[in-house]
Amino acid sequence: MAQKKPADTAEHRTSAQVIKDLHERMVRIRLFETEAGKLMEAGRLPGFLHLYVGQEAVAAGVMAALRDDDQITSTHRGHGHAVAKGVGFREMYAELYGRATGACLGRGGSMHINDVSLGMLGANGIVGAGVPIAVGAAFAARYKGEDSVAVTFFGDGATNIGAFHEGANMAAVLGLPVVFVCENNGYAEFTPQSGHMLLTDVADRAAAYGMPGVIVDGMDAVAVHRAATDAVAHARSGAGPMMIEAKTYRYFDHQGVKGLRHPYRSDEEVAEWKARDPIDLLEARAVADGTATRAELDDTWQRTRDEIAEAIAYAESSPLPDTADLLHNVYSG
Repeated sequence: MAQKKPADTAEHRTSAQVIKDLHERMVRIRLFETEAGKLMEAGRLPGFLHLYVGQEAVAAGVMAALRDDDQITSTHRGHGHAVAKGVGFREMYAELYGRATGACLGRGGSMHINDVSLGMLGANGIVGAGVPIAVGAAFAARYKGEDSVAVTFFGDGATNIGAFHEGANMAAVLGLPVVFVCENNGYAEFTPQSGHMLLTDVADRAAAYGMPGVIVDGMDAVAVHRAATDAVAHARSGAGPMMIEAKTYRYFDHQGVKGLRHPYRSDEEVAEWKARDPIDLLEARAVADGTATRAELDDTWQRTRDEIAEAIAYAESSPLPDTADLLHNVYSG
């Protein structure tokens, strides 16, 4: 059975610096996604947006445990991972607008944002497809004699996909430095976990490949950070891969804010999860233990709002890609 990680222990306290780091990363994700959702609802952004609001503690907790040279692969719900890994607001919004100044020069859009220079190997519109990419990145690091770690994010539904099982098996057999992070928000699109697997804890699947698995409260950024720190250290030490299941929740629909207006969750269920909002929980903790004042926390929110307003203006004033560059970086066999 997968191990369940406690919320806190005297032996594993989290520093004030880390608490403030986690808070800033979560605020940046929350405000980026909230504004992106508004832009989509207003018809100002093309394409689909799979918003990360509610799951911020996972991206923040994991990314705060990584080095700059560590690499990640993401999902269709990838904005939060990109923001937490350090991709700039300007490049992010410009990409959502399809502008030439975007992170992918306006070619990738929401589901394919990447910044290889920051170790963000890309969001991915194919469920589970990031898993083998991360395994490949870890293999490359091992081959080159580097000690970087690869982290792959995926949802509960992705653990039913062949790419997950193949990737997990290969990582385990080769002892690769990979951390598998299952962001279990309870739903594979519209299907509850109980409707697509008989397991209660996805992390139990790690044992089938001979790797340790832990379960963590995905609404608690400190708990996620502690679990990620342990898992990254395990992988970097040469001990092989490890899996984290973070039980979390997305506040908005599968796609967009209101989605397809297809009711599959009760208002009471959503409200119950929102009562444990990850940012509210961390702020209450920080104020209670003297890590930060309410004024300091509010300043983080305001600075981020100002940065986002400037980034949106930058994106809207940026040029569209030149049609002359249509085939640039396009390859065919």
